[in-house]
Order: sequence, then C-alpha cells, then structure tokens
Amino acid sequence: MGQEEPSAASAGTVDSFGGEIGRGQARTVRARWELQTVTRIRAAVAQDLVARGISDQVVSEAELVVTELVTNSLRHATPLSDRTVRIHWKARGNSVEIEVSDGGSETEPVPAARAVWATSGRGLRIVRSIAHEWGVQRDEKQTTVWAALGGPSRRRVGH
Repeated sequence: MGQEEPSAASAGTVDSFGGEIGRGQARTVRARWELQTVTRIRAAVAQDLVARGISDQVVSEAELVVTELVTNSLRHATPLSDRTVRIHWKARGNSVEIEVSDGGSETEPVPAARAVWATSGRGLRIVRSIAHEWGVQRDEKQTTVWAALGGPSRRRVGH
C-alpha cells in the first residue's frame, strides 16, 4: 500500500487533538503531560498514517515507537515549559519520521542494558530494533528523540 490520497471517510475528519486527519505532509501535536496522552497520541498517529496510505507494517511500527517514546518521556523527563509533550510526525512515500520532545532530564536517553527479568527499561531497545535510524537531539530547553521507520531519515545525527 503506497502513498495515496486520504480516503473519503477520513478526509476532513478531525482527530481528538483537533487536527485534520491525513492533511499536509506533517503533523505536530502538543499533548498534556499525563499518562492518558499515550493512548490518545497512538490513536491519532495511526489514524493519520492510515489516511495517508502508509503500509500496515509501518503504521504498526509507528504505533509501537510513539507509544515507547511518549511513555519514556512521561516517565523519565520533565514537561516542556507549557506542561506538554510535543509529538511531530511526517510521512514521505511509505517512510515515517516521529519526534517526541520534552523538557529533558538529567541523563541522556539511551537503551537500557539487557536484563532477562526486568519489568521495564525496554523502550529504547524496542525503538532501536524497529527503527531504520533513531537519535537524540538536546539543547538547554528540550530533548527530542526521533525515529525513522520504513526507510532512512534525511537527517544524519549520531545514535
């Protein structure tokens, strides 16, 4: 399933964040700094990518990656100055890039060491295993973790 026009059923439809599903090349959402954000963002990203004609496999990967990145942000970082987490995604062909930005933390986001009995800490290892590329960008105000799915990213940032 390649890049297609949004279906009639989704064209003009607005998601729970007030954005038009499948419109433009990219979407940015600022979501409340709360656990319920994870489910809402996952649904919004999936709806939008399906409307854009992205393959089922890449949509599934995007759902998993955005879930892990937003969850990690909420668990390990601080909110942006407006008490939100920012999620940005764009689609080109059958490739998708996802970015999750927060107010940062004391430590750099890195995959946790493998631990057989661990009940948490797998998020970035999952992202690393699914993403074609991924990386972290930090400055004094925010940290952004990004992942490219379905093909390489246009950016060249170290992992």
